Amino acid sequence: QVQLVESGGGLVQAGGSLRLSCAASGRTFSSGAVGWFRQAPGKEREFVAAIRWSTGTTHYADDVKDRFTISRDFAKNTVYMQMNSLKPEDTAVYYCAAQPFTTAQAMGDIRPNYWGQGTQVTVSS
Repeated sequence: QVQLVESGGGLVQAGGSLRLSCAASGRTFSSGAVGWFRQAPGKEREFVAAIRWSTGTTHYADDVKDRFTISRDFAKNTVYMQMNSLKPEDTAVYYCAAQPFTTAQAMGDIRPNYWGQGTQVTVSS
């Protein structure tokens, strides 16, 4: 089993920044990927960004590509997502997710097996 615990959400004004963290425990994903998804009220959950654990290869949704950066820390078994130039439409619950034996790009097309509990991000205008 794997446990994913998100932190770092909060309230920020438009144009501001936040950094989300996803701490993983249990099994490791040396051959897999970890990603971030988000779900706004009344909308479906959508892919945001992912990173392949072993190579550091990343993949982003088009609307965050130039504003968000995903990274990982081997020693801390943690994935981060730095979010800059935040917009009100980025408001959502952000979920960390992990899937073994997959790539960062594939994370945009699948529903991973492992999920965190979510962290709220609210961007005010």
